[in-house]
Amino acid sequence: MSTPTTTKQYVLSKIGSLDNLTIKESSIRSLKSTEVLVQVRAVSLNYRDLAIAKGLYGGDMIMQEDLVPCSDYSGEIAVVGEDARGKWTPGDRVCCNFAQMHVDGNAAPEAMSGGPVHGVLSQYVICPAEGLGRIPDHLSFEEASTLPCAALTAYNALLGPIPVKAGDYVLIRGTGGVSIFGLQFAVASGATVIATSSSDEKLKLASKLGAKHLINYKTTPDWEETVKTITNGRGVDHVIEVGGPGTLLKSLQSIKHSGWIHMIGFLAQGDDTSLVGPIIGKAAHLRGVLIGSVTQFNDMLRLICAHDLRPVIGKVFSFGQTPEAFKYLESQAHVGKVVIKVD
Repeated sequence: MSTPTTTKQYVLSKIGSLDNLTIKESSIRSLKSTEVLVQVRAVSLNYRDLAIAKGLYGGDMIMQEDLVPCSDYSGEIAVVGEDARGKWTPGDRVCCNFAQMHVDGNAAPEAMSGGPVHGVLSQYVICPAEGLGRIPDHLSFEEASTLPCAALTAYNALLGPIPVKAGDYVLIRGTGGVSIFGLQFAVASGATVIATSSSDEKLKLASKLGAKHLINYKTTPDWEETVKTITNGRGVDHVIEVGGPGTLLKSLQSIKHSGWIHMIGFLAQGDDTSLVGPIIGKAAHLRGVLIGSVTQFNDMLRLICAHDLRPVIGKVFSFGQTPEAFKYLESQAHVGKVVIKVD
C-alpha cells in the first residue's frame, strides 16, 4: 500500500465540554528511523480522557490547541522506519504502551505522557518502535485497545513491588476498567477477591469473573466492616482504590497491618483530612500507581496469554459515534471498558 499522508482525527476545539469534540483531517509528518506508523483499529476510553475533555484534569496545565484526545489504542503497522525493521514488519498487530518512552524501571518525568500531548483518536498514529507490544493472538483489536492504561495500571498495582500471591485477599473497588482487570489478575494469581459496586447487576459479572465475596456499597454503606468480617478481622492484603478522597479512609480501615492500598483514581469526591492517624497506625503502604513500563507491559501480555484472559468490554461505538461514546462513559452505566472502533 502507498504511505498515507493524511489522517482523520478527533480534536477538542476547546477544553471544557464534550460538545467541543470535532473531527478534522490532518497531515501525517515524516517518520523518524526509529518510529512506525500504525493504522489504528480501536481506541478505548479512560476516565482520564473524560476529565481532560471537561477541563477537570491537571489543574493549570496548558493544553495544546485542537488537542487530540485518548491514549489507548490497537492497530496494524502500516510503515516501519529504517532502524525498526528488524523488530516490526507491516501488518503486525500491536498496541502501544501508555508511556511510550518508559522502557523499564522507575519512570522519569520526561518519559511520561501527560494531558497536554496529542493523543491517538485518529486513523493513523506514529509511535516509537520500542513503545509497542504485540497483541496476543486470542484478542481482537477492540479487546487489545483496552490494555495500555487500564490493564497495565492494574497489573503494576498487583504485580509490582509486592506481588499478590495465592491466599491473599484483594479488595476491588468498583467495576470499571482498572477494577475489572485487577479482579482478573488477582484471580489468575490465586487470590481471594472481594468486589464492591453500587449495582447488584455489575456484581453478578464480578462473580462470574471469579470474585468470591460481593458487597453493594449503596445498601451496605459500612462496607469496611463487612470486609473485616469476611477476613476474620485480619483485613485485606491489597486494595485497588479508584475512589480517592471519598473512599480512602474506608479502604484504610479494610487493610491488614502493613497492607497495600494502590491509589489509582479520584472518582469519589471528598475532603477528608483525618487520614494521617490511620496511615501511621496501620503502617500502611499507600502507593500511587502511574501506569507502567514497556517491560511490565510485555510481562502483562505474557500473563494474559498464559491464562487466556479476555478484557471485559461494556460497549463498542463506531468512529462516527465518538461523542456518544464519551457521554456513555460519563454516565457510568458501563462495566469494564468503552471502546471506539476506528474505520
